[in-house]
Amino acid sequence: MTDNLFSNQSPKHAAAADASAMSTPAPLATRMRPRTLEDFVGQRHILGEGKLLWRAIKADRISSIILYGPPGTGKTSLAQVIANATKSKFERLSGVDSNVADIRRVIATAANRLANTGQRTILFIDEIHRFNKAQQDVLLPDVENGTVRLIGATTHNPMFYVNSPLVSRSQIFQLKPLTPADIRELLQRALTDKERGLGGQKVKVDPAALDFLATACDGDARKALNSLEIGVLTTPSGHVTKEVAEESIQKKAVVYDADEDEHYDTISAFIKSMRGSDPDAALYWLAKMVVAGEDPRFIARRIVILAAEDIGLADPQALVVSVAAHHAVEFIGWPEGELPLAEATVYCATAPKSNASAKGIWSAKADVEQGRTLEVPQHLKDTHYKGATRLGHGEGYKYAHDFEGHIVEQDHLPEHRKYYEPGDQGFELKVRERMEKWKALLRKK
Repeated sequence: MTDNLFSNQSPKHAAAADASAMSTPAPLATRMRPRTLEDFVGQRHILGEGKLLWRAIKADRISSIILYGPPGTGKTSLAQVIANATKSKFERLSGVDSNVADIRRVIATAANRLANTGQRTILFIDEIHRFNKAQQDVLLPDVENGTVRLIGATTHNPMFYVNSPLVSRSQIFQLKPLTPADIRELLQRALTDKERGLGGQKVKVDPAALDFLATACDGDARKALNSLEIGVLTTPSGHVTKEVAEESIQKKAVVYDADEDEHYDTISAFIKSMRGSDPDAALYWLAKMVVAGEDPRFIARRIVILAAEDIGLADPQALVVSVAAHHAVEFIGWPEGELPLAEATVYCATAPKSNASAKGIWSAKADVEQGRTLEVPQHLKDTHYKGATRLGHGEGYKYAHDFEGHIVEQDHLPEHRKYYEPGDQGFELKVRERMEKWKALLRKK
């Protein structure tokens, strides 16, 4: 790593940098990075024995890949493990501060290395989504011809944030937050490792503290390890209790980026939980959005949409409650605004469901957009202007209130179309009964 980091410095400056690095130890999370594939913890869905990525690494058949997942899930560590396993030169750039000149320099060096020594180069680009289109395009020819094997890392969905030509030339692997069991294993390793971890110090960590860190870090190994180190270094006795662990990790930051993946994934889970009649899950996703600081108006709008789309006439009151919650949260704001939102959430989650009216408008729209536009029948046309009668407008119209049951048989659409079919839930059963009654009454006439 040292020659890579200081390859553009003089030996004197490199030595000075090495000395500085020795006097300032790297954080525990950096020191405990895995060196081999066997050391890597978690991500068994892509790195379990026999899985595609595992086989590719073992066979040294790695092509360009993009690693996509939340912070602290091992993207950088995995890239270094792949470089070690394939005996490749590891070159690292950052999407934040690297430019086209940096990319060209690394690629030129990689081409020279491959020609002279046969050693392959892995170019790891952290936060690759930060590269603009021109920067990403510079990579394409050399990724395609194999001059470098690209490993891009991003916390953003590459389908949206990485250029499609680069995506099409890469395999995408999604890393997931580590489980509490995975985090606990990493913490135990750090406590026993005398070379890189805390094994050479007199440290006692209560099981409750380990359990807390493993859960509160939200699947972020870096956060867990560095919080453990803070707890150890700031406790004179070296005894880390649960209380010390709580202070070390401080308030848990909810992983939730406005207008990015977590924003859309969480609101999706919220809506689907209400649609699926699961009030507990819906309240959890609501709470996550509230704690993360989501715009309450956005939440309220989604509840109103769900009430109309997924509940409809099975319980017309759901729309009333949802709109009232929307108005209420606008009126009272945070933090009390969470209460009407919670009420509307539970009401909608526990209401009978029907999307019959939504399906009706979707079908009608499809006919309007794709079919022949139907003309309004003469007897239904407006008669409230001078000369309408001379045009034959309204001729033959039957006023429904003049007939038994306030219903009369007449064509309201030139061609018979069926868009609304009442469901069998809640109030819509009554709607169905009413419509059947109308049919029977018309048949009598």
